[in-house]
Amino acid sequence: MQAGFSSCFCLKRSKKTPGYEEPTVLAAETPFTVNEVEALYELFKKLSNSIINDGLIHKEEFQLALFQNTNKRNLFADRIFDLFDIKCNGVIEFGEFVRSLGIFHPNAPVEDKIGCKIDFSIAFRLYDLRQTGCIERDELKEMVLALLNESELVLSDDVIEMIVDKTWKDADTNCDGKIDLEEWKDFVSKNPSLLKNMTLPYLKDITMAFPSFVQYSEIEDSEV
Repeated sequence: MQAGFSSCFCLKRSKKTPGYEEPTVLAAETPFTVNEVEALYELFKKLSNSIINDGLIHKEEFQLALFQNTNKRNLFADRIFDLFDIKCNGVIEFGEFVRSLGIFHPNAPVEDKIGCKIDFSIAFRLYDLRQTGCIERDELKEMVLALLNESELVLSDDVIEMIVDKTWKDADTNCDGKIDLEEWKDFVSKNPSLLKNMTLPYLKDITMAFPSFVQYSEIEDSEV
């Protein structure tokens, strides 16, 4: 009887969400430690089962985590979801969740935030709304409006146009009507404050920020 109960408990404990990847693998590819990845897994499970109990984060669940409701939608949040959804299948799996959050880690290389990788970074792709490999003026303006809306900062149309014009003039250095990756990297290197929203300080101490998520370390348990 006790053996049966033990087997059942172990089976229940070993059940993982779809797309689960081992913490050791994710820790090796991101700035997170194994314990921090395990903490993120507990957070992921809560988010991924908040509306649809399937172990995957849907856009509605992502919205709920950001805004505490599923109705307040904006371009910025939609773009972040799309960028986390690396497989472009409409949901965020655990591996995608951790790797994408890794870009926002304070210890993540600045090169990752600016966009030195061949598939671009989250920061660059955030503004590349039509996914053409470059940023056009209307895309820049859309993101400026979305960020202003998010911060609830109200500016006149003239002031907004001045902001967009000044940013565009400084970034589009070859005056070809678009900002490519090299221009973006140069522009951000001169304006590092643009990366402020690409860093989430609490990720540096994820196990302290969410202590209840770390009940035990499977890796440590197995080595004892």
